[in-house]
Amino acid sequence: MNTSLNSMCDLFIENRDRIKNTFGWQSNYIYPVCSAIFTDKKQLVDVDRLKYSDNILKHHTGLFSNFRSTAKLAMVSMLAVSVDPEKKMKQSMQVYDLLKNNFFTSAYLPIAAMIISEQVSLDDYPRIAQRTRHIYDLMKTNHPFLTSAEDSVFAAMLALSSYSDEHIVAEAEGCYQLLKNEFFSRNAVQSLSHVLALCPGTPTEKFQRTMNLYHGLRTNGCKYSGDYELANLGVLASIQSDTIIQDMAAVDYFLSRQRGYGLLGLGRKQRLMHAGMLVASYHLAQTNDDSTHSTDGKLSMQTAAISSTISLIVAQQAAICAAVAASSAAAASANS
Repeated sequence: MNTSLNSMCDLFIENRDRIKNTFGWQSNYIYPVCSAIFTDKKQLVDVDRLKYSDNILKHHTGLFSNFRSTAKLAMVSMLAVSVDPEKKMKQSMQVYDLLKNNFFTSAYLPIAAMIISEQVSLDDYPRIAQRTRHIYDLMKTNHPFLTSAEDSVFAAMLALSSYSDEHIVAEAEGCYQLLKNEFFSRNAVQSLSHVLALCPGTPTEKFQRTMNLYHGLRTNGCKYSGDYELANLGVLASIQSDTIIQDMAAVDYFLSRQRGYGLLGLGRKQRLMHAGMLVASYHLAQTNDDSTHSTDGKLSMQTAAISSTISLIVAQQAAICAAVAASSAAAASANS
């Protein structure tokens, strides 16, 4: 593992422990996801800022608000990494109110609202909220029994795309049809297809990259789960790097030697998903830096590279949201 990736892994563990020490009695599934939110931004958790963000969320929401669901700590983390947590919270509430006009309330809508508020301007909130609903309806038409409240997050992600609603959903459906017989969970495949829709290439190309990575990881002793963890695999498969498998194996080994990932800790499939989030964040940061600092004078190529990277970053956010959903479900199961 190179020095930069190793530093990111160290930061991830330090952030996880700081969050856990600050907010005890939460599910062990949610701490690493919150840590990934900070680590993705290359931020060390500021405990005072984290507590401040928690107080902001409580101040703006009622006791039974969906902002206080099992995913609350993840949303507090999203506030804490923002430039202005108070402003971020108010903007998220504005988007949330718009989304409530288009969706039944659920624990997933606040996450969608936070992502939308980060990516678009205030004037564009109503359009994106309506577009999110339209994309969700198109998903529901294709898969009436698979599409549920958690897909509102992915609908929001796809609504941020520059493609038309019909095109982006057709792109996801093309990936789904190719992938549906490769994994047991059709719901997980749908989540994966939504992420892949944001990534470059044809559905066939994305399918081939995804399966090549999946089988390559298994060959190297990293048996990636076919459940909710699948979404992040799509981001990894879309990154142009020859070291993805090597990096995944190295980070997975690093995590296996950390407290909380042993025999009595999180399982191997969760650990490998966390390794995937770290590797994806690392490579996306590298790609973004290379594109931003390019000086070869080929503006169109640079613009295309930056646009592609932005799409992958949005896809990575979608994958982290999938991890939030999986962690929240695990937490709810553990508490039942």
